[in-house]
Amino acid sequence: MGKWSPLVAVCLGAFMLLVDITIVTVALPDMAHDLNASFTGLQWVLDAYALALAALVLGSGSVADHIGRRRVYLIGLVVFAVASLACGVAPNVEILIIARIVQGVGGAAMLATTMALINVTYHGKDRAVALGLWGAVIGIAASAGPVLGGLFTEYVHWRGIFLVNLPISVIAIWMTMRAVGESKNPHASGVDLPGVVAFTASAGAITYGLIQAGEDGWGAAGTLGWLIAGAAALVVFVVIEIRSDHSMLDLALFRRPAFTVILLAALAMSFAAFAYGPFTSIWLQNVLHMKPLPAGLALLPMSVASFLVAGTVGRHLHSVAARLTVGFGLVVIGVGALLLHTGSSWVAVLPGLAVTGLGVGVTGQALPGAMMATVPPHRAGMASGALNTFRQLGFALGVAVLGTVVRGGSSFDNGLESSYVVAGVVGVVVGVIALLFLRSRDSVDQAKPQQVLGAEV
Repeated sequence: MGKWSPLVAVCLGAFMLLVDITIVTVALPDMAHDLNASFTGLQWVLDAYALALAALVLGSGSVADHIGRRRVYLIGLVVFAVASLACGVAPNVEILIIARIVQGVGGAAMLATTMALINVTYHGKDRAVALGLWGAVIGIAASAGPVLGGLFTEYVHWRGIFLVNLPISVIAIWMTMRAVGESKNPHASGVDLPGVVAFTASAGAITYGLIQAGEDGWGAAGTLGWLIAGAAALVVFVVIEIRSDHSMLDLALFRRPAFTVILLAALAMSFAAFAYGPFTSIWLQNVLHMKPLPAGLALLPMSVASFLVAGTVGRHLHSVAARLTVGFGLVVIGVGALLLHTGSSWVAVLPGLAVTGLGVGVTGQALPGAMMATVPPHRAGMASGALNTFRQLGFALGVAVLGTVVRGGSSFDNGLESSYVVAGVVGVVVGVIALLFLRSRDSVDQAKPQQVLGAEV
């Protein structure tokens, strides 16, 4: 097979797992109708996948270092394909949610290994080309989700957005087996299974509590119980990581203010820029009565603006202080969310989405390089995994929190507008925090170019 076959095999998996974060957005109203799903059920269709990605990507990377990155990538592809089939034939929303969790498990295995496979397969100029093409695929995946979801939902069926993964997975598995070589980390420590379990329990319980708050109220015993359980699991996770000889997340890194601020910024970017997207899609279709494809296209201005920024000035942003790119980028994201409002036409959301996209283009490009500059080279893989974890966690928590806000409004329009305000405030506040506390003196300044690019997931 050709020199670029390994890259194609890796990019196919990366494209699928990232598209499936947003491809369901436009299909939510049809899913609700066919499966008789509640608003809470729809939130879990989104969050089940994002939470599995967030909780397992660091642990999957550790497993891959031990048993082989190619092997874990292949396992991820198989699990993802089987789960996609289950999603596509799910008879009710409960089965769909379970299948989405399993799909996220497979996605985490792929997300944890795609970059490492590229790094060990290509060298020199070929590596630079491979990373550039991989980055382009990531950008396209982010843009294509709502549009592809609209196409399948309107002209095929919402189940098609999952079933289309099957032939793509088969091709990716075949190419990986034929073209991708195996690699391991000979210096890898043990797998932090207790840490993975504690972190998963914490993230899941907190998200469940936040979603229940929208249904039962913040003072309900169930809501408080889940939130307290999540907090307790988080404490257990911290204790495990402190005592572990092979922790999945070195808590000593949090002593670096820049490391903490960058993770907070990654979480805030997903929260402030993407978490209201599913509810905007529901508004476009259920209130404005738009069909799925036009609704997906109405969400496209954000992705287009982000893609244009990344393609025109993205390569120059690494020479600008991270305090400015991350900070001002988040402020722009927040301002974009504050500009969003409902109305009688989809045009009402166009300016806000476009402005938000500009901020995403800047912040999304700046975060990986900023993260790599704050940690020593031997922690680059862990730092990259942590960045991916907090991005997915920001989306999952954002869907839970903003869903509660939407449900608390006097009408869907009123609740949606309130969610835009909450998202905007989060973006602006964390942007100001980054401007104030993200300092260049915290940088290690030992990041390699491929590590910087490799973190852009």
